Amino acid sequence: MNNIVAIVGRPNVGKSTFFNRLIQRRDAIVDSVSGVTRDRNYGKSEWNGKEFSVIDTGGYIKGSEDIFESEIRRQVELAIDESDAILFVVDVEEGITPMDDEVAKRLRKVTKPVLLVVNKVDNAKRENDALEFYNLGLGEYFTISGMSGSGTGDLLDKLVEVLPELPPINENPEELPRFAVVGRPNAGKSSFINALIGEDRFVVTDIAGTTRDAIDTKYNRFGFEFNLVDTAGIRRKAKVKEDLEFYSVMRSVRAIEHADVCILVIDATRGFEGQDQSIFWLAEKNRKGIVILVNKWDLVEKGTMTSVDYERKIREEIAPFTDVPILFVSALTKQRLLKALETAVHVFESRKNRIATSKFNEVMLPIIESNPPPALKGKYVKIKYCMQLPTKTPQFVFFANLPQYVKDPYKRFIENKLREIYDFEGVPIDIYFRQK
Repeated sequence: MNNIVAIVGRPNVGKSTFFNRLIQRRDAIVDSVSGVTRDRNYGKSEWNGKEFSVIDTGGYIKGSEDIFESEIRRQVELAIDESDAILFVVDVEEGITPMDDEVAKRLRKVTKPVLLVVNKVDNAKRENDALEFYNLGLGEYFTISGMSGSGTGDLLDKLVEVLPELPPINENPEELPRFAVVGRPNAGKSSFINALIGEDRFVVTDIAGTTRDAIDTKYNRFGFEFNLVDTAGIRRKAKVKEDLEFYSVMRSVRAIEHADVCILVIDATRGFEGQDQSIFWLAEKNRKGIVILVNKWDLVEKGTMTSVDYERKIREEIAPFTDVPILFVSALTKQRLLKALETAVHVFESRKNRIATSKFNEVMLPIIESNPPPALKGKYVKIKYCMQLPTKTPQFVFFANLPQYVKDPYKRFIENKLREIYDFEGVPIDIYFRQK
């Protein structure tokens, strides 16, 4: 399980550029239009051997300047509630603004580590200009340039030093598998759990965000035994749509990182929306087993091809990782709930699949021989040997003379063959080509 680091600050101070640098990918859309980041951006970063999750809280700020202010206030509150450390980004070009002052006032009262990051410092004059940020009362600050990356090393040294030690996850093989029930607010996660447990342990209402926290329940019925984690995890906030969404992703981060299998509950009446997709890719990025439950199926008008069409649409959205079980359920009528559990258990078992090296070579080498990687620049790739790595999640390595010439389409071909032959339904697979 990783620490969660939240990046906060007003629009246009360069949070997304800085976030991209931390996770070393251009995942966030960066644009000079204020508040253009449309996604709750999440990624993983690692420094000095310590891995942590980064959340860019920016960009769900829409509307006029006065709305910006209340949204930023809210964003900061969410970061304070949900993260282990906060990076407060300010802009040296603009100096201290009233909004920076207000954020700083709130952050001064926080007991969690807060690091002040002065961005866009790319010359000596701006180093001097940065001195004014001592006035925010947050002590030492770090000058960086999100664009060029200068200064980020010192900042990250300090960040990993102040991150709290998390209790280790018990890797005891006897420990029960953890199934996290995840999804957007109001998709029916708590109703699903209540239907399984057979008691109304969670308050279920039709107001999005009534579940206060992620709650673990030991489940032991019908021959199944595991820990069920309900991550509805949204606090109820009056008239707030935007941060509910942000909250659910933030809560899901922790639960997903800590789970073996994620049961993604979506609302059949709303379809597979952007937020469902964010949570799906969050689970995939973390290499967790995944089962998709289309809940409230009893409310959908049935045509002749409804479930087939519905499933096809979801698979288009989750491509190329389409080998994921999709079940149509109703927590209300208890339709297919046991099937959902059986499927989650099956995905958990598949994730532990181990294939003996000799058998694996016997099966895969003839396939590779009859479908070798395409030649590149007149050079032929020869794959002589392959094996499964001794890792917690399925990872396979293929040893080749020219691994750098093996491109993504061939990796997908190999993955598809693996999935045809072995049962890895719902389980992300990693495939590597290495020099023999």
